Amino acid sequence: MNELITRDLHQGLLTLTFNRPDKLNALNTAMYTQLGDQLLAATEDAEVEVILLTGGPQCFCAGNDLKDFLDNPPSDMDSPVFRLMRLVMALDKPLIAAVAGPAIGIGTTLLLHCDQVLVSRSAKLRMPFVPLGLCPEFGSSLLLPRLLGHARAARLLLCNELLTGEQAVEWGLANELHEDGEQCLAAARKLAERLQALPQDALRISKRLLKDAHRQELEVTVQREGLLFIERLHTPEAKAALRALVKD
Repeated sequence: MNELITRDLHQGLLTLTFNRPDKLNALNTAMYTQLGDQLLAATEDAEVEVILLTGGPQCFCAGNDLKDFLDNPPSDMDSPVFRLMRLVMALDKPLIAAVAGPAIGIGTTLLLHCDQVLVSRSAKLRMPFVPLGLCPEFGSSLLLPRLLGHARAARLLLCNELLTGEQAVEWGLANELHEDGEQCLAAARKLAERLQALPQDALRISKRLLKDAHRQELEVTVQREGLLFIERLHTPEAKAALRALVKD
């Protein structure tokens, strides 16, 4: 199997890197499966203390692979993409994202579930679900209004607004802004070291407490969004929008 998600474990820090640079790290079914497997293994591995998710210093993730979505759309809530979502939401170990370049679609909604998000000035966040004939996913219709207020959430989810790295920090979608991707990655590793220096059981209990108050509501939202997303993928509107962007 090709390493579409590379894994590096060093002194308790597990770095998972999207590794499909020729496609700007667009996620296909195999990548969802591999990333889900890596997160499940990390949950069960006592050596893993903190998880860092990145696409490298140039590009985080260009969203879903549109051709894969047309050729192999998720059929139910057990599909790899939705399994990944459940695994991310169930993580009790800290999850840090280091974001450079494009973070599109699920490349942005994934960040809503990270405990810390660091971005470079090159970061570009966008959720083009409506232009693709689709609907929000990964709990974004719940989390974004709660985080940003309705008006700003609507600018992102309805109006396809693009946010720079600087704007992402200003709006509260990210914690820190760094000059370039290399600095962003270095800062993320330093932040991981700070978390690793803390009592680990207390850290995980505290993360669970932060998440538990809204966990059930979030799970219900992800389920509802997911079913609607699957339904939308089969509509003429979505198929036409996706085909218009897919190159053979």
